[in-house]
Amino acid sequence: MATTVNAQQSDVDNAARTAFELHNQQKYSDNLRKILLENPISPPDTSSPRATLESFVYLVSEARKIWLDVRDDYAVSDTIILSEVLEGRLEELRTILDKAAQTFDLSTIPASIREQVNIEITLQLHEIFDRMDLPAMGSIPGYEVGVFPGANEAAKLDASWSVPGTNIVISRVQSGSEQGAFLFSKETVERIPEDYETIKNFPLRHDWTEDLYNYYIYTPGGFVAPKWYGFILMGPDWLQEKFYNQAVWQWVMFALLTIMAIAAPATFFHLTRSNLEEDMSAGRRMRQMILCGSVIGLALLYRYTCDSHINITGGLMQGISTVTTAIIWSCVALLTYQFLNFIYASAIRNPAVPTDSIDASLLRTGFRVFSCTIALIIMGYGATQIGIPVYGVIAGLGVGGLAIALAAQPTIENLIGGIILYADRMVKIGEFCQFDNLSGTVESIGIRSTRIRALDRTLITISNADLAKRKITNYSRRDQFHLRHRIGLRYETTRAQLSVIIDDILAYLEDHDRIQSDPLRVRFVELGDYSLDIEIYAYVAVTSMPEFLRVQEEVLMRIVEIVRARGADFAFPSTTTYLASDSAPETGATLRGWPEQDLSKPYSSIS
Repeated sequence: MATTVNAQQSDVDNAARTAFELHNQQKYSDNLRKILLENPISPPDTSSPRATLESFVYLVSEARKIWLDVRDDYAVSDTIILSEVLEGRLEELRTILDKAAQTFDLSTIPASIREQVNIEITLQLHEIFDRMDLPAMGSIPGYEVGVFPGANEAAKLDASWSVPGTNIVISRVQSGSEQGAFLFSKETVERIPEDYETIKNFPLRHDWTEDLYNYYIYTPGGFVAPKWYGFILMGPDWLQEKFYNQAVWQWVMFALLTIMAIAAPATFFHLTRSNLEEDMSAGRRMRQMILCGSVIGLALLYRYTCDSHINITGGLMQGISTVTTAIIWSCVALLTYQFLNFIYASAIRNPAVPTDSIDASLLRTGFRVFSCTIALIIMGYGATQIGIPVYGVIAGLGVGGLAIALAAQPTIENLIGGIILYADRMVKIGEFCQFDNLSGTVESIGIRSTRIRALDRTLITISNADLAKRKITNYSRRDQFHLRHRIGLRYETTRAQLSVIIDDILAYLEDHDRIQSDPLRVRFVELGDYSLDIEIYAYVAVTSMPEFLRVQEEVLMRIVEIVRARGADFAFPSTTTYLASDSAPETGATLRGWPEQDLSKPYSSIS
């Protein structure tokens, strides 16, 4: 009888103990939910190895429950697409998985593939834990979730802790934005795919019935397979065969999608190539911008289809993300460059802009430099998204800057020469100049060279460094033109005529509205070989050669009228011959008195 009573009492104690444990477990679970799930934007607790592991295990377990519930509800529904309620649950699932991924040190993962890697390594690590026995949470260093120890207590913890019997390490981050947090180390993150491949064929040790990572990577749609996946399941069995972590049907659809993604922009470029080569107007830049925008949109659509519908995963999806990210940011940089140049071209062509008051060449070069700088910044940012350490490259350029400067010395010299031309404003587009023995009209001033249109219409290209060293005579900068002529009058001109002609010409020039009054002179300057020379010296107040030639023509024609109105005329080269008769020779005159010259002797010895 006593034995029966003792047995009954033992059963009561066990039941009470079980109820107490369940109560504590429920209380503990409620505490975890309050800390990790009720605030969607709160990060997981990574204050200690225990808190990190607890956060990861609880978050993934909750995500798994939501995932299976959504999948089962969608399977029994009559709708083709997910309802708003189920879409909301899937969004909650993604948020929880993203939060679980915050327990990883992802510093070595490029930003372009981080979203795919987050989900995959989270599911892989969860499947690894499902196939092994984790230690009791109380035996793990640190405090439970939500305690958040102070700095002194956290400093007492070891810098790292390994899951017993594995290479899975949770270590304290030493630098960066996550400094002080305990995260699954970057070496662990890199090794998780290999560990999963090793352990995936082992039996599950916990109450789970399915490898969800395996379901995730081999079905379309990501977390929940769409209804059209049933047609693939009804197809040949070889479509479900697995090949390099993708099903055969995924490889087939990936190949078809890739061919279409390449053919579309190639066809567009082929159809517009001839127009792009012939058209130099703003329409060309517009078509180039449309092409860049189309490539960006196509790359985004291609990546979205591969990721969300075909559900390409693993290294192939990482490669797709890297390539499409590089294409997108390159096209964004080119689109920005073309857009800025389009703005420049539109501003120059706008009649409201006073183009005669600005240096068009300087403006064009400035826009080119500015556009290239912005494009390079965009490409640099894009490079960081695919894991290229641009900042390290820039630092390396500082070390190798001397070698680069020596190798690019001619280019740098020409660039500085162009800056000197702009800074000193020696020449501008459209000006006629003489450069030592070279003369012509400046057509363009680039970063490296200047193009000059010679008088014979040939195009001469000269480096800016060479041009800056030359003697430059800028005829287009003249504020006045020098009028200097000599007119020759015949020697038959009288003094009175000469004086009147000089006075009339001077009076005419003084009254002319384009002739400067100082300096101005008309003077009789020389008795020439066959003319009386008068010099006309004046300055014409015009700035263009055609206008000067018109005024000069007018002045010369008036001078001709003045000279001939006074009865004089212009001299021209002539020869005067004087004729005279010789007188008879004297009687007896002879040449006997002239000394004879001995040509065989030198000139000094002749007497």
